[in-house]
Amino acid sequence: MEWLNYHHLQYFWAVVQEGGIAAASRRLKVGRPSISMQIKKLEQDLGEPLFVRRGRKLELTDTGRLVHSYAEDIFRTGRELLGAVRGRPSGRPLKFRVGIADVMAKLLAFRLLLPALDPEADTPLALDCREDHPDRLFAALAAHELDLVLSDIPLAPGRDVKAFNHRVGESTLTLFAAPTLARRLKRGFPRSLDGAPFLMPARNTAGRAALERWLDAQDLRPLVLGEFQDSALLNVFGQAGRGVFPAPTVVAQEIREQFGVRPLGELEQVRDRYYAISPERRIKHPAVVRLVERAKRDLFA
Repeated sequence: MEWLNYHHLQYFWAVVQEGGIAAASRRLKVGRPSISMQIKKLEQDLGEPLFVRRGRKLELTDTGRLVHSYAEDIFRTGRELLGAVRGRPSGRPLKFRVGIADVMAKLLAFRLLLPALDPEADTPLALDCREDHPDRLFAALAAHELDLVLSDIPLAPGRDVKAFNHRVGESTLTLFAAPTLARRLKRGFPRSLDGAPFLMPARNTAGRAALERWLDAQDLRPLVLGEFQDSALLNVFGQAGRGVFPAPTVVAQEIREQFGVRPLGELEQVRDRYYAISPERRIKHPAVVRLVERAKRDLFA
């Protein structure tokens, strides 16, 4: 049986936390050569380099980022263990690192995440959100930098990422417009969309493809005045009256209230699916469990 030397791991963790060997040496009150030697032994045990030197700076390798992620969990758990044995709470909420696909409706992401932050839950959480393209979020998931990714596309089979696609629900799309534009287009909808100003999600999104198929089936050719990777920016341009824009029907009321826009109509044939994608080792994360269960039971019921 192989054993990990946690003393070596602590030195490595301290170097990352402090930003370098010199700062870690001052914190640990240990000489720099000793720290360098301990890290070298850890690399030998693991069979992989943990740092690469860029000029005068040390940067983590992919393996280094993975090891640091585990070290964070290990030493946080150790602190909580000491607190529990000594009869006091750790005082440190469990960090919940979430990646949100940039095209995903932010109001929907908020509704999905809200149950995970239940103040009455046994384990308090500190939310750490990152918004980016799904491919980059999946890469961060593979490097154990995230606990969960919320996306409108699942993780495709064959990718070098051990993860679970939790399909949390689906929603039709509703088209919205600022009040003046909505009054003009409401009569005769959906034929009134032909030639009307339109704001689209980016081309590489599931929602865009489904929306274009619906428009083709209706023989409608709106005037596309903008394409947006960021759903929040799409909503702001729609609020300003720059064009008709889509949003999930499940958050239609929130869209109306927050942006002061009016619904033109629900597209029952156009549906977006939503996924919570978690690494295999995180499947028992209490926040992921709460999020998936509550989304299926309440939000998409």
